[in-house]
Amino acid sequence: MSAAKSMDKGKPVVVLIHALVVQALCWATMGVGRAVTTMETTLIIHLIGAPIFAIAVSTFYFKRFNFTTPLQTALIFISVILLLDFFVVALMIEKSLEMFASPIGTWIPFSLIFASTYLTGTVIQRQRQATGEVAA
Repeated sequence: MSAAKSMDKGKPVVVLIHALVVQALCWATMGVGRAVTTMETTLIIHLIGAPIFAIAVSTFYFKRFNFTTPLQTALIFISVILLLDFFVVALMIEKSLEMFASPIGTWIPFSLIFASTYLTGTVIQRQRQATGEVAA
């Protein structure tokens, strides 16, 4: 197998790892927040942190790897996060789907993560086009 084909197989893993980093940061925020403050305050901190995490991680991803379009990346990030929240947090840990009834707890952060990832990729892509830089 050529080195190029081997690298192509690793591309999906790279995108997934970045999505998992965003998820891990969100889970850490919720875990620490629940331990040190009220659930309401924790949800507000998570609401603010989630798009910041997505911007930071996707900036690194798009500048270093850039294997997928902004839309593809945003869809992958939010799909991984939604699936993990559903299967791990809701079904395995909480044993309830109640978390999905909370817009501030799930739907707004999901939307902000998607939008932040997509917009970050779009901005970086436009910057590359403006400077004539070739994407990775």
